Amino acid sequence: MNAFYLLLGSEGALADRALAKLQAQLKEEKAESTTIDASDAQVGDIADALAPSLFSERRALIIKDLQDLPEDSKAEVTRYLDQPDPTMTVIFVHKGGVKGKALLDAIKKIKPEIIPCDAIKKESEKEDFVKGLFQDAGRKATPGAIKAMVGALGTDLRELQSAVSQIALDAPAGAIDEAMVDKFHQGRIETTGFDVADATIDGNLPVALITLRSALETGTDPVMVTSAIAASLRSLAKVSGTNRGTKSFELAGQLGMAPWQIDKARRQLQSWTPRGIATAVEAIAKADADVKGASSDPIFALEKALQTITAAHGQR
Repeated sequence: MNAFYLLLGSEGALADRALAKLQAQLKEEKAESTTIDASDAQVGDIADALAPSLFSERRALIIKDLQDLPEDSKAEVTRYLDQPDPTMTVIFVHKGGVKGKALLDAIKKIKPEIIPCDAIKKESEKEDFVKGLFQDAGRKATPGAIKAMVGALGTDLRELQSAVSQIALDAPAGAIDEAMVDKFHQGRIETTGFDVADATIDGNLPVALITLRSALETGTDPVMVTSAIAASLRSLAKVSGTNRGTKSFELAGQLGMAPWQIDKARRQLQSWTPRGIATAVEAIAKADADVKGASSDPIFALEKALQTITAAHGQR
């Protein structure tokens, strides 16, 4: 491996994937890895992690969110850049932008291997991302399956990561095709996370809460519930800006949705206003952060989100 890597860009899902690959390589080399979150770094932490090893063993230091590194710790990095340890690999993760630019420029001068992690918006790039995820999981997927995954969850790469991981584990041996993706969304997820989403979008709080409890008891990850609700709200937002006189199959390609998804969103939209959708989107974004670690009680956070969203149903 190289002595320095720079994962640069704002798309966390791409950075996570690139970092996972590098960590797998380090594990193969039996390297001892240390990870430091830049915002939590204390003076001396980085210098200690970079200090030469008495045993000349392979080591690695991963510094996440480099843009948040305190001023007092930056000199520890720049000093090391002049005299790197040949047994050490250093991986910098930086979200891009102007914050921490001076240190970023200093790192670039030593010519690290730069792995771009910029946000991707083109459908073709998202499809390449999904294809790579399936390859990482050791599974083959047809072009139709890949398009179907992007069409269902393509606005959030982390949701795509989670969904690809789940279907890669659950689908039978052989290439994953579009029919399997449809079954996956209409079966395992839709009888769990999307059942909760349907009741929530319909404004039926009692059913939403009962379905949530049932989903959690049968092993559904809370993240999949927030993902399902977020996906339903995105469908509402997408369809709300279209001409109702346009046939759903004519909009499918433009919106990246299946015709039945468009028809469903149109039915649901009859009880939603732009203000209500905005309230719901804010609530599910907070719940998503809570279930991913921001809250000590993710189930309570989910239930609170369901209350807020169902109350926003029909809001004027």
